[in-house]
Amino acid sequence: MARRSKRAKFKKRKAENRDQSHAGRREKQRRVDTEPDRIVAVIHHRGGVADSKEIFHDLDWPRSTRRDLYLLLDALVKQRVLVDAGDRSYGVNPRDFAEGTLVVNPKGFGFVTLTTVDRAKDEKDVFVPGRFLGSAIHGDTVLLQLVGGSRGRREGRVVAVVKRGLDRLVGIIVDGLVTPDDSRLRITVKVEPQGGLAAKNGDAVMVALEEFGAESRSATGRVVEVLGNPGSAKVQMEMVIRNFDLPHEFSDEVKDQVAKISAKVEVGENREDLRDIFHVTIDGETARDFDDAVCVERLKKGFRLYVSIADVSHYVVPDSPLDKEAYQRGTSVYFPAGVLPMLPERLSNGLCSLNPDEDRYAFTAILDFDDSGKRLKGRFCRAVIRSRFRLTYNRVWEIIQGNLGEAGDDVLKGPVDIMAELGTLLGKRRMGRGAIGFELPEVEIMVGDDDRVEALQKRERNQAHKLIEEFMLAANEAVAETLSDAKVGILYRIHDAPDPAKVEEFADFAHSFLGKLPKAASTPQWFNAVLAKAVGTPKEYVVNNLLLRVMKQACYSPENAGHFGLAADYYGHFTSPIRRYPDLQVHRALGGWLTGAKVSAKANRDRLLDAGDFLSKRERVAVDAERQMVGRLKAQYMAKHIGDSFPGIISGVTDWGLFIELDELMVSGAIALADMAGDYYFLEEKMHRLVGKRTGKRYQLGDLLTVRVASVDLLTYRVNFVIEEDVPLKDEG
Repeated sequence: MARRSKRAKFKKRKAENRDQSHAGRREKQRRVDTEPDRIVAVIHHRGGVADSKEIFHDLDWPRSTRRDLYLLLDALVKQRVLVDAGDRSYGVNPRDFAEGTLVVNPKGFGFVTLTTVDRAKDEKDVFVPGRFLGSAIHGDTVLLQLVGGSRGRREGRVVAVVKRGLDRLVGIIVDGLVTPDDSRLRITVKVEPQGGLAAKNGDAVMVALEEFGAESRSATGRVVEVLGNPGSAKVQMEMVIRNFDLPHEFSDEVKDQVAKISAKVEVGENREDLRDIFHVTIDGETARDFDDAVCVERLKKGFRLYVSIADVSHYVVPDSPLDKEAYQRGTSVYFPAGVLPMLPERLSNGLCSLNPDEDRYAFTAILDFDDSGKRLKGRFCRAVIRSRFRLTYNRVWEIIQGNLGEAGDDVLKGPVDIMAELGTLLGKRRMGRGAIGFELPEVEIMVGDDDRVEALQKRERNQAHKLIEEFMLAANEAVAETLSDAKVGILYRIHDAPDPAKVEEFADFAHSFLGKLPKAASTPQWFNAVLAKAVGTPKEYVVNNLLLRVMKQACYSPENAGHFGLAADYYGHFTSPIRRYPDLQVHRALGGWLTGAKVSAKANRDRLLDAGDFLSKRERVAVDAERQMVGRLKAQYMAKHIGDSFPGIISGVTDWGLFIELDELMVSGAIALADMAGDYYFLEEKMHRLVGKRTGKRYQLGDLLTVRVASVDLLTYRVNFVIEEDVPLKDEG
């Protein structure tokens, strides 16, 4: 019995030792298989080179595994993952590893913009397949291993997350789980009971992230703000504000500074009294801040144009809390449900706004033109003005047409007619020198009393819009040219010529879409010929929109490179200092020049280089936020019309399906190839069409269709159509 007991104990110990040995081997193999990424991450974290002791310490392996680490390090050197830096030190192979920022596509793959890259080689971002994203999510700074490439683009694998890109996100809460509102964030966040924050299922919430799971699909966090029902336009606006991290509250310090500003307006030294000039403001029906007022006088030979702009620089002192806040915002952001102003309301809608029958400080450009619209001379001054009327585009258009239905129209008829005359001359002259005549209508989103989207309609443009645009362009050019000649450093608004490859691609599209055109050339005249061919047809909106995508983005720079789209040698922003910080900087430069102040050219240039880069980025963020907000509300509107039919035009043809534009609603959507029943369709790429294999049915770029709304994805704002009926293309000749 005792002998059997001893034998059993011996077998048990032997089995335990065998299990421990197997476990040790498994753990060793696990380290061999999985720890190289950790080793690379440790070395990268230590600046790219680390000795074995530092690596061993950071890995926190058992002391008995030190020899295993040495063997693994040597193996990684042989595999060229690491380089031997001598004295038991190791470096990450810089040829195979790089750091960058991850941008995830909603479809699940990503791209990494490398932190250090030779832009002179025009290197593309690195593609990261979904299986190689690891625990990284959109916006993270990641360490990437370059693993090959295809189609001229490198591919990579995420080795480690260097820094998380966000610590908060907006999402929809259901049963304690938050799904991010941003479709690029492919995670689910588990939140604890919210304490005093009572969020209902389906509410939009702001979540503070606390811990990420080992994989990229899970995280934990806590609700820090309940935004409300995402069906509300205002709640959607709050979601966009937080997704883009837009400043939306002014500090107490700024509020105190603004509250102390004097409202008194008086004519003083270095300020002219222009209150007898017949200034009027002309804006949209819902505008609340009026930063420009105009007047045109007929001279014996020609015209005199007064463009008076709110003198924001009088109130915003450089380097004050208010100035710093305005700079960080860079621009006002306009949403259908509200506005995020660059300046507090007391200034933007009050002291700086050129309200009728109120004395206001202004910067005035006084420009003389001959009878052909050629600028002869100009001067600038600080002034006090008094606007006589707050006019709207529609009212001015009615007056131009002779419809004098409102009180005061008889007084306004003469001044408005002179404005229209000069505006027409300036427009013809600008187009004659080669400016591109974009006509991009905007969608007007009507929000009802219930804070839901009530209607979408195209905002009509008329001659009143155009004459104001011409006056603002003339003032902006005159100021930029004057300060350039005076060698005063400012931020110019520059616009480079488009990439020839993109022009060629667009020309191929235009020929298929519009028929015979002049030979393609990267000149404004050619672009205008294309636009002229589309005017008045259902294709006009699509052509304007696609041509705009061919153009490079305009930006701010102290280096004057001219403005391609406007065919202007000198161009800067002077006319909107209430809502754009670059205009405020131009005002300060102009004011300094008028008083003879001198600034070190080099010091000013360095400052302006930084400002131009920063303010261009702030502008792009604002544009993206505004565009996303419009996309959200369009999707909400179309979700109420699932099953309804609309006329549309084919604006794109791919092997995936058709892209459709609803011209009147200005809504974009798609028809998937899988939803095109009755035949198998293949792509004839050069002809920009899909052709049915059995029936020969063709769907050509530019064809008109009647489509039915099949579904709407409110997370990605995508509208999906199906074909209901073909409509013959009308004769446009």
